[in-house]
Amino acid sequence: MNQAATQAQAQHAGTGRHGSEPHYVLALDQGTSSSRAILFDHTGNVVRLAQREFRQYYPHPGHVEHDPYEIWQSQLAVAHEVLADAGIPATQVRAIGITNQRETTVLWDRKTGEPVGRALVWQDRRTAPMCEALQAAGHGELFREKTGLVVDAYFSGTKLRWMLDNIEGARARAQRGELAFGTVDSWLVWQLTDGARHVTDVSNASRTMLFNIHRFEWDDALLALLDIPHALLPEVVPSSGEVARTAARLFGVEIPIAGVAGDQQAATFGQACLSPGMAKNTYGTGCFLLMNTGTEPVTSRNRLLTTIGWQFGGQTQYCLEGGVFMGGATIQWLRDGLQIISSAPEVEPLARQCDDTGGVVLVPAFAGLGAPHWDAFARGTLVGMTRGTGRPQLARAALESIALQSVDVLEAMQKDAGIALAELRVDGGASRSDLLMQMQADLLGTAVVRPRVTETTALGAAYLAGLATGYWSEPAQIAQQWQVEQRFEPNLSADERGHRLARWHRAVERSRDWAREDEAGGHG
Repeated sequence: MNQAATQAQAQHAGTGRHGSEPHYVLALDQGTSSSRAILFDHTGNVVRLAQREFRQYYPHPGHVEHDPYEIWQSQLAVAHEVLADAGIPATQVRAIGITNQRETTVLWDRKTGEPVGRALVWQDRRTAPMCEALQAAGHGELFREKTGLVVDAYFSGTKLRWMLDNIEGARARAQRGELAFGTVDSWLVWQLTDGARHVTDVSNASRTMLFNIHRFEWDDALLALLDIPHALLPEVVPSSGEVARTAARLFGVEIPIAGVAGDQQAATFGQACLSPGMAKNTYGTGCFLLMNTGTEPVTSRNRLLTTIGWQFGGQTQYCLEGGVFMGGATIQWLRDGLQIISSAPEVEPLARQCDDTGGVVLVPAFAGLGAPHWDAFARGTLVGMTRGTGRPQLARAALESIALQSVDVLEAMQKDAGIALAELRVDGGASRSDLLMQMQADLLGTAVVRPRVTETTALGAAYLAGLATGYWSEPAQIAQQWQVEQRFEPNLSADERGHRLARWHRAVERSRDWAREDEAGGHG
């Protein structure tokens, strides 16, 4: 960093100063493929970022694993790296905030800290038969009522049950109180405190399929159904509040760990979606849409998830969540499957070579359809082609498909919540596409807003930690710091929007249930 930038950051430190030194907040952003550390100043700007990838393990089809030690070592390494690169001593770090890949399940020995096996990643599908059995036994509604979730291998509860049943000696050790379960946030706090604290925050707890989101406690009936000993479970703490201090040996000083939240909830907080009806969409491999629904959980009638957003200042905020399987992955398919582009950035200039798709609609149901359709037998469908269809029309249809899938989720959210969306705040890699963001505004009929700071997941964790330690005074202060980089207003007429959505839904119907006969009959 140049000297002028360093001086500017010191000037912006404001109440982030102690004495003459500027202070900062360190966010640990532990993701599915990499661990990152980002240092934020008092204005919410990025001072330094460090990132390190770690290995993915695929021992069998549908199995996805991580080495918990690799997660920890990569996360500690980037924390040291970011401080060293910024030339900032640990004494100037006011607090640490943690955000993490959700649902990934770790099991370890309470005395030694030794993992009993690899972590089962949220993408791991090995417990799908267990989930089907729970559904068939009529337990689906009980889980939905208590946890806000659908019974699915995505969540931690059945992963933990699998580990207890399949790792030699694990169940007996768990019953004796010798083992600890946690999602990645718990594992990191344990390591950062040398085993002094075994905790998780409410947002991560709400993704386990074991936590009652109304009573804020591990649910005995659900634990009994899954045969999970209560002794395994971490203490549940607020998302914002000092829960621990790092072991002094790690950074030479004890640093408060004062913010913890799952990645999508942290991104929602980082986008300053602090009031009911505010929503964000993260455009990554898939798309994750969350809407703040206020202090009471909203039960979805459209198969969305009800989840805890965060707990701060004695108040809990809830969200509705919906996931789109194929977001940026649709562009990867154009590159790797059809090979009509050689890199993702080429898709926008190619799509701009035509004014519309010429009636072509792509439904990218390559892995089925997610919310609100939930059709595992849907398959990718391309309809409406003519002799005039070429690469530009396909590129434009691919971009439109990302926006159209998101419209379906957001319209379901608005129906569930009874709240009209004022604007959609966006982040993630594909949000950098101006054309996609304009399509999203047009097809949604609502303004789409891209912020100046797009590291919203890490920023949310930093804000939660900084609020707990007085680095920032109140949520209103961070809401004021949120700044617009670009705003996209809808340009389509209501009639044209309605026409395009109707055409999209006709195409979706043609994609649905496509593979059922093949899978049932075993045909290729």
